[in-house]
Amino acid sequence: MTTSTPAPLDHAALADLDEAARLRVEAAAFRRLVAHLQERTDAQNIDLMNLAGFCRNCLSKWYAAAAETEGVSLDKAAAREIVYGMPYDDWKAQHQLPATPAQASAFAATAPESPSGGPSAA
Repeated sequence: MTTSTPAPLDHAALADLDEAARLRVEAAAFRRLVAHLQERTDAQNIDLMNLAGFCRNCLSKWYAAAAETEGVSLDKAAAREIVYGMPYDDWKAQHQLPATPAQASAFAATAPESPSGGPSAA
């Protein structure tokens, strides 16, 4: 998982958009992604990690990092609450299921390495 700022999206369809319009389009798509993940509580973080290499926690880390580049300090709990739509512990209690052996095995095989050398905690 990288926290570097991605380059602006580049496509011929966006050529006629000015910077502000492009940012509005990207922001709307991001808000829709967050809303979709809030609605789809059946999509478990471990499944997202196994299939796409990111989860709600990754998204909240990216959000906090982006806020910091704008001079806004956003702690881990606040960023998670924005992405989850509620405090993280409440979401876990209401929606997170224990990982199955198959999910855990897939995660262990594909998870990015943390600085400590093991799978990163998502």
